[in-house]
Amino acid sequence: MQIGIFTVGDVTTDPTTGQTPSEHERIKATVAIAKKAEEIGLDVFATGEHHNPPFIASNPTATLAYIGAQTENIILSTATTLITTTDPVLIAEDYAKLQHLTDGRVDLMMGRGNTGPVYPWFGKDIRQGINLAIENYALLRRLWTEANVDWEGRFRTPLQGYTSTPRPLDGVAPFVWHGSIRSPEIAEQAAYYGDGFFHNHIFWPASHTEQMVRLYRERFEHYGHGTAEQAIVGLGGQFFMRKNSQDAVREFRPYFDNAPVYGHGPSLEDFTEHTPLTVGSPQQVLERTLSFREYAGHYQRQLFLVDHAGLPLKTVLEQLDLLGEILPAMRAGFAEGRPDTVPDAPTHASLVAAAGGAQDVSVHAEDTMTGTTDRAEETEEVQA
Repeated sequence: MQIGIFTVGDVTTDPTTGQTPSEHERIKATVAIAKKAEEIGLDVFATGEHHNPPFIASNPTATLAYIGAQTENIILSTATTLITTTDPVLIAEDYAKLQHLTDGRVDLMMGRGNTGPVYPWFGKDIRQGINLAIENYALLRRLWTEANVDWEGRFRTPLQGYTSTPRPLDGVAPFVWHGSIRSPEIAEQAAYYGDGFFHNHIFWPASHTEQMVRLYRERFEHYGHGTAEQAIVGLGGQFFMRKNSQDAVREFRPYFDNAPVYGHGPSLEDFTEHTPLTVGSPQQVLERTLSFREYAGHYQRQLFLVDHAGLPLKTVLEQLDLLGEILPAMRAGFAEGRPDTVPDAPTHASLVAAAGGAQDVSVHAEDTMTGTTDRAEETEEVQA
């Protein structure tokens, strides 16, 4: 079971102080939070992708590469990579490069995003969102698994004999999760390829999450990738905790009431009752999180959103310290009763092992100037 955190990178005014962090401060805070996540023993840090104010989550590969250079163990992921508006050629190159830089500590989550205007900004039609997600991902898989790609589709110019570089580390592409809140087509896509399915699990009731996860599991089995219980499932979640539950509710209420997404809507009490948001003591967070298995089954990845709604960095780091205190019990709880037939979350090492070992798949293209694949001799002559 992988346990971690994700950020959407919002730049939000702290409703208790009236202070708004600068973009620079928020970017640096993201790095500090990721490093803290590794310090307390979490498995995953993931960042979303947004290209509009008030977010600083554009260019996730730069962010993850910078964090990767300052960490050693934590898996770096996205939440999400915009497969609809980002060219799959660019995704193939960027995340293969990130694989090499982090020695394989990378996977990614494909998604359509939740900001409508981003489509025309990148020359796409939002009405084609699902079709873009399907076509672009099909191309991305080929770019990672085939050294020379001839391709033609509806939404970008054709490719002829194209080689994406660098090739995936050890001959194995990053593991892919498909993230969705409400689209059964995305659950179907994840099942078709045998990839992971990640349900956002933040705004919707448990009954909706149960329905989406069940659909994915059933279709995973239908496509012959294994039994339904062997499907690779991830869930999101939110919490705010203090040693005393009343203190947690009192402190978090102004942030909840003014949050960009759900602020000025349902009460905190209604929202915590009907969604996975948990505000209370560490024991309450632990028990609520472990209860997710009651409707999602045994799953592989749990990510929490902890740095949103204007919470200051100091408070977020305190939340991670509290999470670290209950982390051993959370791991033990998830392991309890877990059948041996339920697979672990995929990692680069497990994917390489499943492929029969590491392979060097570097492509040395023919030099069109000299007709040779090795320019060492020419270089020596020029230097002489």
